[in-house]
Amino acid sequence: MPQDKYKAVWVSHSSMGDFLKCPRAYFLHNVYKDPKTKRKINLVSPALALGVSVHEVVEGLANYKSEERFNQPLLEQYEQAWQKVSGKKGGFTSEADELLAKNRGRDMILRVMKNPGPLLNKALKLKNGQNDMPPNFFLSEEENIILCGKIDWLEYVPEDDSIRVLDFKTGKNEENLESLQLPIYQLLLNKLQKRKVTCASYWYLDKDDAPISVELPSVKESYNRVIKVARKVKSARESGKYICPRGESGCFACIPFEKIIKGEAEYIGVGEYNQDLYRLD
Repeated sequence: MPQDKYKAVWVSHSSMGDFLKCPRAYFLHNVYKDPKTKRKINLVSPALALGVSVHEVVEGLANYKSEERFNQPLLEQYEQAWQKVSGKKGGFTSEADELLAKNRGRDMILRVMKNPGPLLNKALKLKNGQNDMPPNFFLSEEENIILCGKIDWLEYVPEDDSIRVLDFKTGKNEENLESLQLPIYQLLLNKLQKRKVTCASYWYLDKDDAPISVELPSVKESYNRVIKVARKVKSARESGKYICPRGESGCFACIPFEKIIKGEAEYIGVGEYNQDLYRLD
């Protein structure tokens, strides 16, 4: 009998990343709902605001034909995207801090405009799931675990009918080698489309004029790494035990969310994904 997707444990790169940092932070960010509003909670921050704005513009290039992409007014689009995160909506505490972050993002857009590289080539997209959910599949139907995720950019290579994975990075730190991001991409692409994946790259838009290639794991290795963490998430959800590794004192990952629960954060409003958004000074 097919499993019920609505009762499944859904995992993604971000949710499993939360869990690996701190199970308590995972609970507060991905499971907990405010008893009054029945909505999940989230924190706005300058880094998140910058990332969302830049990704919206750069990923949006895939909506145009390759020959038309860089005829678009990207800086104007960036200004429009920034308005959604301006001020307290982006967690900014001063106009100076906001301008600094905004200019960093603007420089990233300019870097892409001057060095379009693979963005000049044909791009493909994975189709969303039912009810406009992110691309997903049963990582384990027997255990009722679903893996979902969105991939920033898929470059099509017509010479051998393959695809290249590209992930845009707006932070200052490089992705950890233990990251589950590429294994998750590998599994999604292996399950949801038929073309061979020949390359994967990170593009650190804050400092690099071109993407940096990284080695893709095998599908088997990717599955083993992802299912191991997914099972831990499922076990925690079934037991209801989400323990911070630092105990009751909390850690860098869960303390900010604990402050929301205690009423120590400023309420901003309801976000795009129907979450209650808060800001910390």
